[in-house]
Amino acid sequence: MKLREFAKQLGLSPTTVSRALSGYPEVSEATRARVASEAMRLGYRPDINAVRLKTGRAGAIGVMMGRSGEIHFAEFVSGMAQRLETTDTDILITPITAHNDDDEIQAYRRLVESRRVDAVIIHSPRPRDPRIEMLNSLGVPFLVHGRSETEHVHAWLDIDNENAVRRVTEHLLDLGHRRIAMINGLRGKTYSIHREQGFRIAHQERGLTADPSLMVCDKFSDESGFRHARSFLESANAPTAIVAGSTMTALGVYRAVRSLGMTVGQDVSVIAHDDVFPYLTAENMVPSLSTTRSSMRAAGTRCAELTLQLIAGRPADEIHELWPVELILRESTAPPR
Repeated sequence: MKLREFAKQLGLSPTTVSRALSGYPEVSEATRARVASEAMRLGYRPDINAVRLKTGRAGAIGVMMGRSGEIHFAEFVSGMAQRLETTDTDILITPITAHNDDDEIQAYRRLVESRRVDAVIIHSPRPRDPRIEMLNSLGVPFLVHGRSETEHVHAWLDIDNENAVRRVTEHLLDLGHRRIAMINGLRGKTYSIHREQGFRIAHQERGLTADPSLMVCDKFSDESGFRHARSFLESANAPTAIVAGSTMTALGVYRAVRSLGMTVGQDVSVIAHDDVFPYLTAENMVPSLSTTRSSMRAAGTRCAELTLQLIAGRPADEIHELWPVELILRESTAPPR
């Protein structure tokens, strides 16, 4: 089916259909969704070679996969795929094995200068992220999944990490906990800094001080959750509650609590940030896990949509989205004994 024939069946102009499939921001969300749905139903696919020849585009969005966070990355890319499946836009995944900033910067530079991608998505930025400066200098469209404090203009989508951890800490303090531990994400990342700020502010507003000896930074994994929770719980003045940076981390915390003959929700309260994994759901953990909920897959879908808009010409300074985080209380949090 050719574009003109497909557009006629929808009662739209070929230009509108083409722009809807390409993510142009001037096309309404309702029209874009309708065109995408009908394209899938009728089996319409643009002639990708003709489109790329006409536009000069590579037809791909680049993302880098680091050495940690593979589970979160897989969910994010799955969300991207949901949005891109009707656009003939590929996802080019490049592994990063860099051990320092310079190596990582060069990896991004090689990706952009290879002209294999039309845009790039950056994950886990730092407050003054050198990747943002470099990509700006190359003039390539890019979206930051997270936020940075750099003066360089950049499009971004982030969740309200500070308020999320602030709320869970307030919940534990309201229950009567005073010795609260936090297993945060990787040190130096903006999201980890914001989460620590939320943790400290919740204490300060009650005239308390968060104990630095009960705060650690590490990658999100079952292993790190187990190791840090064991260390906390075996200390002389053990915490009565633990804030875990992810569901995977909380899984390790659960194991640590049980290995010491204690019970989650009775001897130790646990609350975590939940990335809504289809194969690890907080409500099915025993006991069910209290969480702040934010879907990594939904973030991937939205980031793909916003990146398409950047490729289509939408200014980067118009794209700043901060998502609120929902607090869901279950069985893993209770007043301390």
